[in-house]
Amino acid sequence: MSEDWNTKYGTRRVRRDLPTLEEAIFAAVGITDNQQAQAEIASALMGLPFDEVLAEVRKTGRAATRSATRVIAGEQGAQRSVVVERRVVRRFGNDKRTGT
Repeated sequence: MSEDWNTKYGTRRVRRDLPTLEEAIFAAVGITDNQQAQAEIASALMGLPFDEVLAEVRKTGRAATRSATRVIAGEQGAQRSVVVERRVVRRFGNDKRTGT
């Protein structure tokens, strides 16, 4: 679906696409944790039957629980990242440059 707008710079065309089912479910997951509500939101966005969307929401919910990332929170709830850098030190028994 596209739409034309007349601006002072000429005609501009705006393309509007409906979201995919995965995008609609992703948006619904960001709004609520309840799977029934997620299915209602996604079906409203897509215009699909509630039962079809509910089945997909349950599939993605199962996959998300398996691959959930655990984040350690600090003392005030802030997420912390720890970066460990290791410097490689090479030591040789004799120094070949000086010949000793």
